[in-house]
Amino acid sequence: MAKKSKKAKSPGATIALNKKAGHDFFIEERYEAGIALQGWEVKSLREGRAQIKESYVTLKNGEAFLFGAHIIPLATASTHITADPTRTRKLLLHRSQLNKLIGLVERKGYTLVPTAMYWKKGYAKLEIGLARGKKQHDKRADDRDRDWKREKERLFKKG
Repeated sequence: MAKKSKKAKSPGATIALNKKAGHDFFIEERYEAGIALQGWEVKSLREGRAQIKESYVTLKNGEAFLFGAHIIPLATASTHITADPTRTRKLLLHRSQLNKLIGLVERKGYTLVPTAMYWKKGYAKLEIGLARGKKQHDKRADDRDRDWKREKERLFKKG
């Protein structure tokens, strides 16, 4: 019998990161959500052509939606469908998670921010952070702490 050829795996399971979310928000909890995608979008994600930096999550009618995520369509993906790179995508969460998030967002003033998009067992997943906004002085303090840690490492490394 002939051996089955193994597919070459991508270098990492991460598709896109939102580093700006950690700078602009205090992320208190993280949730994993599935994404309802079309076929051409999955092909583009496999090529790593996604960007979630400017995106956000909203809750409408008891459902979660991803706005502003930019998935660049491939030129060879499809000829009979007009691809919309920034279309609204539905997020797949459990009802108990949705109820909890709706309560926190509406009553306590939290924000839902996408922090990462990655592959898990062949499915595209989105990590959502339950976040509070940072003030300007909080951002400065974080920058100061990060610079101090970097300088401290340099001093220890020199001896």
